[in-house]
Amino acid sequence: MPIAEPPYRYCPACGGPLQSRHLRAGDPARLVCTVCGFVFYLDPKVAVGTIITVEDGRIVLVRRAIEPGYGLWVFPGGYVDRGETVTTAALREAREEAGLEIRLEGLVNIYSYPGRPLIIIVYTATVLGGELRVDEESIEAQLFERGDIPWSDLAFVSTRDALRDFLAGRARPL
Repeated sequence: MPIAEPPYRYCPACGGPLQSRHLRAGDPARLVCTVCGFVFYLDPKVAVGTIITVEDGRIVLVRRAIEPGYGLWVFPGGYVDRGETVTTAALREAREEAGLEIRLEGLVNIYSYPGRPLIIIVYTATVLGGELRVDEESIEAQLFERGDIPWSDLAFVSTRDALRDFLAGRARPL
């Protein structure tokens, strides 16, 4: 598999040029500094998402105001900051994107896809407080009955996969 974008060109250790090389048979190509030999590993990025339900069983979805997926629906989620626990990130993203204080209830699954740099950890949660609202990353926040999820307007494969797993009862308690 080729090295993922963006194409880094210079070594962060010495500034020398990077070159794509196969270091071991069976491993993907790595960026290696031609001056100092530093291996620049392109590690995955971790994101969290939370399928939040309210008392009557409806599910919280937000419509994105940013790319990728502008105008499409997702459950609240986002990147885990360096040094932040994944559960803290899930709580933060629900508060930021939907205005809700939540309690994490279970783990739906962990999703990754070939050729994609993301690992997405999806939790289930219930609302403890707050008011459903939008932020600068969303156009709209809405509660959906389980049978009314806008499947053709979901932003990501992971959103679809996690909602299907959740609705199939595949979440495990924390």
